[in-house]
Amino acid sequence: MGAGDRVNVFPSRMILTVMKVRLKGAQKGHSLLKKKSDALTMKFRTTLKKIIENKTVMGDVMKAVYFSLAEAAYAAGDISQTVIQNADKAQNKIKFTKDNVAGVQLTNFTMHTEGSDVYQLTGLGKGGQTVSRCKDTAQKAIKLLVELASLQTTFITLDEAIKITNRRVNGIEYVIIPRFVK
Repeated sequence: MGAGDRVNVFPSRMILTVMKVRLKGAQKGHSLLKKKSDALTMKFRTTLKKIIENKTVMGDVMKAVYFSLAEAAYAAGDISQTVIQNADKAQNKIKFTKDNVAGVQLTNFTMHTEGSDVYQLTGLGKGGQTVSRCKDTAQKAIKLLVELASLQTTFITLDEAIKITNRRVNGIEYVIIPRFVK
């Protein structure tokens, strides 16, 4: 610590009072930022646990989707042309919502279904039940994918916010406060 690490002031009682107030303000700012960092880290860890759980479930769900698609193709034949002809507008929509965690805006995605089911009569003549089971398992997979995308977006946003907040905490703790103490 050289002479440049201190704040150059004229030694008087007024300046002493001002420096004590600045030190107290820096300490209060440090404690608030530390609490923010702890809250973000807690949310980060819970999000990470949810991501790991969803990814393990996703493997099983995708296996079920591919298997039910193979069953539907076997029972009803090639249904891709029917699906393409009936696809006018999207039935499943993604809705964005914002959550605030310790001053950080986190984006959440939720899937909701609009309109009636245009595929109700698909495969009615041959293999209709397997086609509807295939559609239901695909819906589950899409819902899980949307949830996983939401969690991963939250994960990335929290990671950046934690890095920035920890930099600020360390700056106050190791640069600003030592200048006022000396």
